[in-house]
Amino acid sequence: MEQYIEFIGNNAILSVIWLALVAMIVASWFKSKFSAIAQVNPQQLTLLVNRENGQVVDIRPAKEFNAGKIAGAVQLSAEKAKQSDFAGLEKYKTKPIILVCTTGMTASGIANTMHKAGFEHVYVLNGGMGSWQSAGLPITAGK
Repeated sequence: MEQYIEFIGNNAILSVIWLALVAMIVASWFKSKFSAIAQVNPQQLTLLVNRENGQVVDIRPAKEFNAGKIAGAVQLSAEKAKQSDFAGLEKYKTKPIILVCTTGMTASGIANTMHKAGFEHVYVLNGGMGSWQSAGLPITAGK
């Protein structure tokens, strides 16, 4: 124990950095455990749409959306979503909404914004369109 105290005394900056890293890891773990936003895989997305009338909302740029989308998906630009402009989606406030982006990273932040705006059941497709296509599931032409 004395060695630890001596190390901390001699390496204060390293000790502070180490404590900060541990705190960030613990905070990240708690955030993921207690987040209101769930990640779903392609099969779970399909079940949400088919059994619970879920709506897929694609936040990829229009060019990517028009190149191929999940059947029934509606497009919402990430810029509008970041500004909490959810016009046209109010009718889905009580239904499951599954956000889809290219990799799943952008959708997580927007999902939190939607949840704060009153959308009750918001999900994110884990891995985005990449995971959908990797699972061999169909895509349709946009628009």
